[in-house]
Amino acid sequence: MEEGKIRMFKKMLEDQLNELAQSGEMTLSGLKNEEHNYADPLDRASVNENQGFMLHIKNRESRLINKIRDALERIEDGDFGTCEVCGEEISYKRLLARPVATQCITCKTKLEKRERIFGT
Repeated sequence: MEEGKIRMFKKMLEDQLNELAQSGEMTLSGLKNEEHNYADPLDRASVNENQGFMLHIKNRESRLINKIRDALERIEDGDFGTCEVCGEEISYKRLLARPVATQCITCKTKLEKRERIFGT
């Protein structure tokens, strides 16, 4: 892949990582602000449901942060944009849509078919 494209993806990933770090801090502060002892059971249930939802989002963000860090590491190692299964180059369009992708669309499609068939 061209050096200019690699730099563009690196900047895109770093920007996304910074954005997620900032939103993660807001999520945690939002959870801390909701640590009230509500007398009304409906209020407590609502707060608990909201906290569960926020924790789910935080978990998803955490997984994405790890994928972004892995992608940045692949850039440093010179492996970014190479399918981990077949070794072919991952298409530029796929990387634009999902810069953390580790598989080309062909290998990813095969994997998803197997997962649907075997439920793994």
